[in-house]
Amino acid sequence: MRTEAGLHFERGGTGEPTLLLLHGLGGVGEVWRGVEELLTERWPGSWIIPDLPGHGRSAASGRYSFGGMTAAIAETITGTGPVVVLGHSLGGVLGLTLATGWFGVPVAAVCGLGIKVQWSAAELAKAAEVAAKPARAFETRDEAARRWLRVAGLDELWALDAPGLGAAVSRAGDGWRTTADQRAFGVGEPDVAGLLAVSNAEVLLAAGAGDRMCPAEDLLALQGDAVVLPGLGHNAHVEDPRAVWSLVERLQSGIPS
Repeated sequence: MRTEAGLHFERGGTGEPTLLLLHGLGGVGEVWRGVEELLTERWPGSWIIPDLPGHGRSAASGRYSFGGMTAAIAETITGTGPVVVLGHSLGGVLGLTLATGWFGVPVAAVCGLGIKVQWSAAELAKAAEVAAKPARAFETRDEAARRWLRVAGLDELWALDAPGLGAAVSRAGDGWRTTADQRAFGVGEPDVAGLLAVSNAEVLLAAGAGDRMCPAEDLLALQGDAVVLPGLGHNAHVEDPRAVWSLVERLQSGIPS
């Protein structure tokens, strides 16, 4: 584990290509734990799993934007070899932003998993309202953990003693809080179609068939050959890491050797 310029990340493996795994809004890098278990035996190069700015053990930002968060992530990537990105939800947007080439990172392929592409005015207003609220304090760790699990959509996937919760909740005076900076929830609506149009990388969009945040019809309207994963929901990478690993293999196969 390392922290540089306020960004916490885990790094492993050696050589090229580099696999970058980016979690979603409100999450922590530990949501990739199941996928990480496959890395040692299946990934030929190095890998990086950060906590996004304002999440987990990473420092908060003065303000949150897709470009600003992507720039912070770009600083974790060393070397000049190809980078493959698998990003979930907000992490998928940041992966697509990184693939524009504007940040000096040689992204060869990127998969956006479960990106919300349709936003109503009411949803944007609700997000701004959440971002403006002060962080809530809880009397016990379990109360804070339940809150985080509900917000992250993991309440039916992780138990209260899940190891990853150590990065998701922390002490706050005499109580507990979730570690995500509330202000990050106001990052806004991404221009996914615009990012697809300017990408310098191979792009794959995917989502679980039961993902209510990213309905299959919205996904397929943007990319006709997008992948819909049967039987999975918004947190497909937590529900079935092996099914999601097939997306990584597909991206890897497209990198020139």
